[in-house]
Amino acid sequence: MLPLLAPPHTKPHLSVAKLTRFYYVACLSEELARAPLARVVCGVPIVLFRSQGRAAALIDRCPHRNVPLSLGRVLADGRLECAYHGWQFGCDGVCEKIPGLVGDGARERRAESLAVLEQDGLVWVCPEPGVTPEAPAFRPPSLDESYTRIVRVVEAEGTLHATLENALDVPHTAFLHRGLFRGGKKNQIRAVVRRSPDRVETEYLGEPRPSGIAGRILSPGSGTIEHWDRFILPSVAQVEYKLGQNTHFLVTALCTPVTDFHTRLYGVASFKTPFPKQAVRAVLEPIALRIFGQDAVMLKAQSDNVRRFGGERFQSTELDFMGPQIWRLLKQAESGSVGEHVVEREVTFWA
Repeated sequence: MLPLLAPPHTKPHLSVAKLTRFYYVACLSEELARAPLARVVCGVPIVLFRSQGRAAALIDRCPHRNVPLSLGRVLADGRLECAYHGWQFGCDGVCEKIPGLVGDGARERRAESLAVLEQDGLVWVCPEPGVTPEAPAFRPPSLDESYTRIVRVVEAEGTLHATLENALDVPHTAFLHRGLFRGGKKNQIRAVVRRSPDRVETEYLGEPRPSGIAGRILSPGSGTIEHWDRFILPSVAQVEYKLGQNTHFLVTALCTPVTDFHTRLYGVASFKTPFPKQAVRAVLEPIALRIFGQDAVMLKAQSDNVRRFGGERFQSTELDFMGPQIWRLLKQAESGSVGEHVVEREVTFWA
């Protein structure tokens, strides 16, 4: 069957923003060992390597004959050696040596280097050569030793915008995740949406404990919970739940756009409950991964259908708290403009 294309007189719309002047997580620190590591960020092929213990990144292309530098090796002095002709590059991209070449002509050649930052067990890269981002890399809040911290990496076949919206979208959970998270008795909840130049936050007021297995772990007792969903430029999704002083869940997804329709999520979850840490982790982690698995299936179906129809058509309502706001912030950041300082609205809904 031929794809159903958009009418020829219309321009297909895709919610793809190109934000290349920001830091994104390229890998976990533990993944960057002796061998070069190939990654793609914002569609840009990158090679990461350690030079004397320091993380470095270059465009994954040797300037000599276009061979991927990630096929090479890291020498004892920290230089990255191309596998084809042995050209050797420092962490700044300067060619330090060309085997067989007499004289100092090697240093006149260079590979394109990228800004790199390593912190909290993560290696961040800016995919645009010659740019050091003005905005610092996001740091998940540092919580005390009473919290358990879990880091997981998962993949989604969806645009950055779709993946972020999915992570912060409450209404879909009662249907896609019924039985695992929400899907029981409907309750009236107030949502307060606040947008500032670099973020949007939705605070849910009067929300009872969510039904489902995850909800019972999140809040073993009755009563209302404190719940916030946040998007922070360029690609951070954060969900926070609190119940009293002893139950607190904070999940931060650091989303890296690999390509237009492929997003990698570095999830950092911190939690404390009245129950033993290991027992909660043993139960909660498989449930969380199952929930994300359901999301991943839906994001792929969404992406496949967008391509099948040759573009998107969205019809939003006031229940779409985060998606349109995230898109507005992404497009403003892409164009370099600055949004309103504070925009707030309130919506009452059933969930």
